[in-house]
Amino acid sequence: MAAGYIFLVVLLLGVLYLLLIRPENRNTEMAVYRRTMFAHRGYHNKEKLIPENSMAAFRAAVAHGYGIELDIHITRDGKVVVFHDDTLERMCGEHGKVEDYTLEELQKFHLLNTTERIPELQEVLEYVDGRAPLLVELKIPGRDLRVCEASYDILKTYHGKYLVQSFNTLGLQWYRKYAPAILRGQLSSNLTADPLNDPYILRFLVKYLMLNVIGRPDFISYKLKDLPNCSVLLCRWLWRIPVAVWTLRTEQALRQGKAKYDMYIFEKSGENY
Repeated sequence: MAAGYIFLVVLLLGVLYLLLIRPENRNTEMAVYRRTMFAHRGYHNKEKLIPENSMAAFRAAVAHGYGIELDIHITRDGKVVVFHDDTLERMCGEHGKVEDYTLEELQKFHLLNTTERIPELQEVLEYVDGRAPLLVELKIPGRDLRVCEASYDILKTYHGKYLVQSFNTLGLQWYRKYAPAILRGQLSSNLTADPLNDPYILRFLVKYLMLNVIGRPDFISYKLKDLPNCSVLLCRWLWRIPVAVWTLRTEQALRQGKAKYDMYIFEKSGENY
């Protein structure tokens, strides 16, 4: 019982703190992304031998007129590659983390037994060349922020439209400090329900967006099935912060996302909706 009261007090104090923190209002800049459909990890389709986060998936997204959501890691030798998972087992059948390998070593691996390989961020940017808006997720293990500086060194010369986002608020804080012009988003979901290794209190704070005071996000990117969330509602009501929802895999989810939120991260096997 006492633990329940403590939980409620912490939640109330956190929400009150959130109420007092006015983010930078860049809703005008965010308006160009409103109603954008971002193909999750590119417009991939395993059955058609188009793996996620592959050049083939990015070509398909551009061909269909979609924005592109993608994920980036930093390699052992400081290169920025496009890959989602922390480890290589699922996509490449190899052991270890992306950060354990050099770029040269990673490019020997194939994605889902196809001819596709792990692309570099620079390679993706050169191909897209402004033809589709990008939503770039920073994969940040712990407090290792090398991917922030390395990605900014690449992105700052790119002339197309893009946003950055991360679950790790330290990454948003880095961009806020060193690249404040870049629009940034806080990723979140019902993290306290997931069996993750991160401390519970940290997952709680991110779930309820209480670290927004650090990252000062320009938008929220939240898992659709975990909405509504009181902090997301407050951010929208108080500050009109745009909300992206993920991952929309059915027509019903897409309709729900379009009816209530601002940007849509979707997957679809086969043809368009």
